[in-house]
Amino acid sequence: MLVAEDSPTLREFLVHILSAEADIRVIATAVDGVQAAEAVARLRPDVVTMDIHMPRLDGFAATRRIMEDHPTPIVIVSSTMSDQVAATFRAIEAGALAFVRRPHGIGHREHAADAGELVQTVRLMAEVKVVRRWRKSSIGSRRIAPTAASVGAGAKGRIVAIGASTGGPIALQTLLKGLPSDFSAPLVIVQHISPGFVEGFVDWLGGASSLPVRLAQHGEPLLPGHVYLAPDGSHMGVTADAIRLDTGHAENGSRPAISYLFRSVAESFGANAAGILLSGMGADGAAELKALRELGATTVAQSKESSVVHGIPGVAIDLGAAGHVLDPVEISKLLTRWAS
Repeated sequence: MLVAEDSPTLREFLVHILSAEADIRVIATAVDGVQAAEAVARLRPDVVTMDIHMPRLDGFAATRRIMEDHPTPIVIVSSTMSDQVAATFRAIEAGALAFVRRPHGIGHREHAADAGELVQTVRLMAEVKVVRRWRKSSIGSRRIAPTAASVGAGAKGRIVAIGASTGGPIALQTLLKGLPSDFSAPLVIVQHISPGFVEGFVDWLGGASSLPVRLAQHGEPLLPGHVYLAPDGSHMGVTADAIRLDTGHAENGSRPAISYLFRSVAESFGANAAGILLSGMGADGAAELKALRELGATTVAQSKESSVVHGIPGVAIDLGAAGHVLDPVEISKLLTRWAS
């Protein structure tokens, strides 16, 4: 793998963390984006960790160049300062597959968790041999898109619940772009994301959607056509008309957990819900999506062809939880018909 980082101290720190793993070998480092792009062309690493602020060519421009010339899985390693968070999501748009918080130093109480997330993400992305992206002009499903009749007679479009993890941000952005400004149901979303990035994620999604996107607050009403993102460190659930947040135990290793959200949606909305699982690793929410389907809700899993990581949606498909298997553009079309 290749580590691109202009700070000598941070570069050595990242190399130390990654090289400590028996199955990870750092074959080169780069001090700026130009070196990173040249090294990728010459060495063809399995994965690249990319800093955002670098001389000559920053992380966003370097990512775009690499993805145009020699597509390679790229993991953005960023601080949670507002300018770096904004640049991180620009890099995701340019083709980076994942991002993680820059690990705290050795001795910090969060060092082990940060380092573990970095290592796990690098391992996962190294297995993504083909970077799959979709464009509006080139979408073509190998399945027949469901008709209005197949969505479910009398569906009222009362709530849409979405769960996503690794690879989810670009899928969510694409899905929300496709929804009309008069979409009639609230959307509640749990996206597994590194701490400190969710507010920037809300801003980034809001900039691409005609719907208002906000960070959920406890007790606030569920409004039609509004998008609510679960905040850091709290499960998000719903009642019939409001958001509820809970700082209880993690589920499936996560808080917020998709499982928690889907259970509450099942309890409060039943068949008047749509549940969607997008790209991500693990199985969070898959069993709960099946429970929603059994109640008569519309259920969707992202297709393997359009997923960066097909873990969560793949588990849901294997369980029989998904009534539809679609890419993000098709999901938008399905939801538009269903809500109307």
